[in-house]
Amino acid sequence: MKTIGGTLDDITVVGLDTPGPASSTGVFSAKGSTNFVHPDWAGFDIRDNLARKLGKPVTYLNDGNAGALWGHFVLFGAKSPATSVSAIVGTGLGGGIITEGLVIKGRKGFGGEGGHVLIPYQSIRGIEGLHPECNCGRTGDLESLCSLTAIEKNLLPYFLSMYPDHQLAKLGDLRKAAKLVRGLAEDGDPMCKDIFRVQAHALGLFFDEMVNTFDPDALIVGGGAIETKPEFQKWFVEEIHNGMPAQRVEQADIPIHIMPNGDTAGARGAAIEALVVGRQGGLM
Repeated sequence: MKTIGGTLDDITVVGLDTPGPASSTGVFSAKGSTNFVHPDWAGFDIRDNLARKLGKPVTYLNDGNAGALWGHFVLFGAKSPATSVSAIVGTGLGGGIITEGLVIKGRKGFGGEGGHVLIPYQSIRGIEGLHPECNCGRTGDLESLCSLTAIEKNLLPYFLSMYPDHQLAKLGDLRKAAKLVRGLAEDGDPMCKDIFRVQAHALGLFFDEMVNTFDPDALIVGGGAIETKPEFQKWFVEEIHNGMPAQRVEQADIPIHIMPNGDTAGARGAAIEALVVGRQGGLM
């Protein structure tokens, strides 16, 4: 508030987003790569508690949906009938599906949870024999291959077995090593670039499923995985295309965009949600 010179009285509605799976009303799920380790957070209603704390109405989206809403808003504006599908690669795999400016939330708020959609990962070359496990308990969902957690738990151990003399093997700490993979891939390290190729091809398989489900106007990829130089972003998007099975001529021109505004996309999307809900509910 000091930054904009305002006070709490100037705020009508608060937009909130958090990482990890949660219900449409902001109640944390017990499972997910980015949810809190302490079990007491499971079932915590963060939206209601923040509303009580501030004495203001609070709208809620998980950060994947919020980022997806912002990406859609930048591409199509607020009143377009367009549909977009976003995948946001971070500690876990978030994202969302937006149609006609609205987030598809589903019955309990878990709509658009692309990270836990199963993909035919066996078709990805270079990971033969790998059985990628997700924190949610599934084998072979998108998050099990396309997330920082996937690098630490599945991809890095697999590839280091083929590169035992790699500099990351000498660290002796997979968590620290996983955080260095992106930078090394961007610098051209063959093993780390191969890990990102696998992630891009996993995204390609997922986007192919979404294309055949929603026939969207745009696909959007975001998150820390592509907080890189434009050259690497271009290569990564090309590899996503390479990982997609052959499509109908009418669908082959669906563009893949990089999420605008990077790490701030979620906060911006949460603000858009507060604006929309506030106006619809007569709060503004």
